[in-house]
Amino acid sequence: MARKQTQTADSLPLVAIDLGSDSVRAMAAQRIAPDLFRVLGVEERPQKLGNLCVEQGIITQSSNAGYVIAEVLKLLANRIGENELPTAFVSVGGQSMQIVAVHSRRDQARKKEVSQELLDEMEQECKEKIELRNPDVAVLGLVPSFFKLDGVEQDEIPSSEQRAALVEAHYIAFYGRKVIDTQLQKSFSQAGRSIEHVFVRPEALLSAFATCDGTPVLMNGCAVLDFGAQTTSLTAYKGGQYLLNKVVPKGGYHITRMLEQQGLSFATAEVLKCSYGFASPAYIDKNVRLRVPASPEIGGDMIIASQELAEAIELKLQEILSPLLEELKKVENRITTLYITGGGSMLQGMAEYIQSLTPVRVQYGAHNLLLHRDTDEKYLSPQYTSLVGTILLGQDYRDNHKNQPVRKPGFFDRFKESTLDMFIDQQ
Repeated sequence: MARKQTQTADSLPLVAIDLGSDSVRAMAAQRIAPDLFRVLGVEERPQKLGNLCVEQGIITQSSNAGYVIAEVLKLLANRIGENELPTAFVSVGGQSMQIVAVHSRRDQARKKEVSQELLDEMEQECKEKIELRNPDVAVLGLVPSFFKLDGVEQDEIPSSEQRAALVEAHYIAFYGRKVIDTQLQKSFSQAGRSIEHVFVRPEALLSAFATCDGTPVLMNGCAVLDFGAQTTSLTAYKGGQYLLNKVVPKGGYHITRMLEQQGLSFATAEVLKCSYGFASPAYIDKNVRLRVPASPEIGGDMIIASQELAEAIELKLQEILSPLLEELKKVENRITTLYITGGGSMLQGMAEYIQSLTPVRVQYGAHNLLLHRDTDEKYLSPQYTSLVGTILLGQDYRDNHKNQPVRKPGFFDRFKESTLDMFIDQQ
């Protein structure tokens, strides 16, 4: 009887999942040239108000999240003609995420090759240093800062073709509450899928922007202002170091809720924001009066002037951006570019509005150069940058970890977790 061959991750399409507070998105892609990908398909499952499984970057209901992950990956597999997509790369963010520098040092006594296994061990050692020091946190991602071989700093991550007696690995660790990691792992286990690797969202975004604009942008210093649904974050980076990472628990969702309080349904408020919303009344050419349906409790229609709409949005933006702009001031003399991205960044006049608040050059972050020219234009939108950046990092990860078998959570693991949930619910 013929043996069943072990499936490896390399034989599967690259799959990235973005667990957002407004929706769960999954993208499948294949590399067609260095740093160039073809999107095979995208699936999305919007979250429903009152039944959110991801809030402010944290999975709050692992069973619901597991169901959504399984459903999105099943739909994506059908779309691209695969029997199954058992594994995916994931990018994570969240309100509690912080950064710290950490390093590992290995003296090999004599010059030996710098193997990927050695680098993986040193990375794991850095992770354990932080988690053993503080059992309440989990390391969500380790981003390479720099490496030294026999005291000489390297321009790139060392490869097995290089030899050294003394190896130093320096990382920036993104860490947060342990619940972020445990809920993520639990959700994928309940979905019957495995996580190929976890990346932090700031790394995915910066990797996409730096690849498109060229690595000097990272050396000269840049920052990313990422407008999510329930969180808005600012990350600054220069020459191998993350200067800051600040997250506020407010985003595009809170702008919609503010408009809803004016007597609109949430759905109407969302359409009004996306279709007619300006970051500031200063960017409106003509003040028009909009007739929109009021909430069912009020009934009838309401008349809202675009000027009044923009004034309300600007007030909420000031509330969201104020603490982030204070942080930006601390590093503005060390960076040259501020990228804005995320679904909330698509308000009309947003780039001009942010530019009026800071001397740093502001521009939208782009990932279009990473995608083949026949890509559907909608996938060039900022809301897909994190997915594309995760695809890019995922391919780099596979290049360094070839022929790894696909590991799916076994029945026993899922049964054990379901049984534990049952007993916890009965307490």
